[in-house]
Amino acid sequence: VGTFAVQIAKALGAEVTGVCSTRHVELVRTLGADHVIDYTQEDFTQGDTRYDVILDNVGNHSFAAYRRVLTPDGIVQPNTGHAGMGYVIRAALRAPFMRQQGKLFVATPTHDDLVVLAAWIEAGTITPVMDKTYPFDEAREALAYLAQGHARGKVVLTMAPAQEMFVGARAGEVVTG
Repeated sequence: VGTFAVQIAKALGAEVTGVCSTRHVELVRTLGADHVIDYTQEDFTQGDTRYDVILDNVGNHSFAAYRRVLTPDGIVQPNTGHAGMGYVIRAALRAPFMRQQGKLFVATPTHDDLVVLAAWIEAGTITPVMDKTYPFDEAREALAYLAQGHARGKVVLTMAPAQEMFVGARAGEVVTG
């Protein structure tokens, strides 16, 4: 989500600050972030900069910490991350009682959204970042890698071409694994 979020926000004209580990700083810069904060060196919730929107993909700060660095009408958009759905639900339940809000958001892409995304991809405005590729029969290893929480982009499962999967099959024959 993060690699696309940076690119989409930039495509929409936002000033973007990315927060990441040391090993991801250059990647986040190349994606277009105007500012990059290495969380191993600095806690952005302790700084003086104020943000209109915080997209939280990890959930490693409290909502109170985010409120300190939000503008008066700022929004925290939790995306569960390691904190789970409880974090998202708590943010949504607090929203009616404060000016700064945690928003509950469920993506419902429309045809128009997909047309815009396709145009951005074709123009090179946004590009997928692929971290690792695994053959389908190593899906378990791919999931274990993702569970570590440090993927640097998308993890892709590749499928064998259909002709390789069905070598020797006759027309109308059911082939099983």
